Amino acid sequence: MTQLKVLICGGGIAGHALAFWLSKLNHDVTVVERFPSLRTTGLQIDLRGAGIEVMKRMGLEEAFRARSVDEQGLKVVDSSDRTWAYFKANKTGKGLQSFTSDFEILRGDLCQLIYDATDDRAKYMFGTTIERYEEKNDCIEVLFSDGHTDRFDLLVGADGQGSRTRKTMVGPETVDPIHYLGLYISYFTIPRPIREGEGYEAKLYTAPGRRSILMRRHNQTQMQVYLQVSGKDHSERLMKAHKGGVTEEKKAMAEIFQGAGWHTEEILKGLEESQDFYCERLGVVKMDSWSSGRVVLVGDAAYCPSASTGMGTTSGIVGAYILAGEIGKYCGGTGAKEDLPVALKAYDDRFRPFMDQVQHGIVESAPLWQKVFPSSSVGIAILNCLLAIATILKLNVLGRFILREAVKDWNLPDYEEMVHGRRE
Repeated sequence: MTQLKVLICGGGIAGHALAFWLSKLNHDVTVVERFPSLRTTGLQIDLRGAGIEVMKRMGLEEAFRARSVDEQGLKVVDSSDRTWAYFKANKTGKGLQSFTSDFEILRGDLCQLIYDATDDRAKYMFGTTIERYEEKNDCIEVLFSDGHTDRFDLLVGADGQGSRTRKTMVGPETVDPIHYLGLYISYFTIPRPIREGEGYEAKLYTAPGRRSILMRRHNQTQMQVYLQVSGKDHSERLMKAHKGGVTEEKKAMAEIFQGAGWHTEEILKGLEESQDFYCERLGVVKMDSWSSGRVVLVGDAAYCPSASTGMGTTSGIVGAYILAGEIGKYCGGTGAKEDLPVALKAYDDRFRPFMDQVQHGIVESAPLWQKVFPSSSVGIAILNCLLAIATILKLNVLGRFILREAVKDWNLPDYEEMVHGRRE
């Protein structure tokens, strides 16, 4: 079998998953990551639908469950902490997941699991970035930030929603294909020992002014906090703050949530002291093609569906599986390098119907997403009542109408040789 020499830019979940599969196919894989070591930070993520099956095919189910977060469901509460609605996690193994999936885990734990499972088959260059690359007739030449150059058969951009690889690939004359939704979310943890009577339920509180707070517990001593805002004034304030870095973003979020009620005072104190704060402007990446020449994109860099769909991690891990599978299918013989364009097109053809459904209508309905949290106390009361009715009727409104797990008329490819190895 002819080896491909592959460079993956980005050591996130999609990048690690692709390195796992390509190295299993015995390709020569290098991952370049700007962080000085493996990034094991990040809050809670989940897998849904096809993402669960891919994780199982990686042989990671037992290890995943050993590190999983045992969240039982989501409570919708008011400023007095009264529960209006409760959406229980679906742990039956059948049907759509609820807000809480049966496969919840901290981002860093999943990165570590996949990294460990790659079993030193891939090389990692930490604390390094790509300065520039140039496509030649028979390779792609890359200059790294440490000054050295190398040649590869394929460059994969797995560097997230704001991908530099994507921007270089599409060129300066093309508008970057990211569509912002007018929502911001900040993520951080606060110290909060579990109290008597508390469980591992997430709590969602909505405050007037299109503000919401989600709190989730992942261990006995800490809580995760997600501050979500929308609306023109908030967006303009946070866009301006982004230019000043984390300190200014923290200050802006604290100002926006001042006096929001519920546990805000405790949360804002934790915000000020947090060392893991991150603020994200929600966006959707939509492209006509995920590759150009010897450059291909995977995960959020290619088709970020936004956190609002609940499908970001699943899309990244399934996309990596299909990209590797098509490379294994078309580039396993003596003509591996010559058949690479065929494999990249097959990846697009196979996976695009999945992503079209996940992303369907999100960009077009951006004005509605900006109003998902009411601006007034009356609007919040109506929303809470509607969610209470949904709970009484046992309607999975979040899983069915908000999250995008239900992909129809699409089947996950098998790639038997990649998953199980070649049969003699």
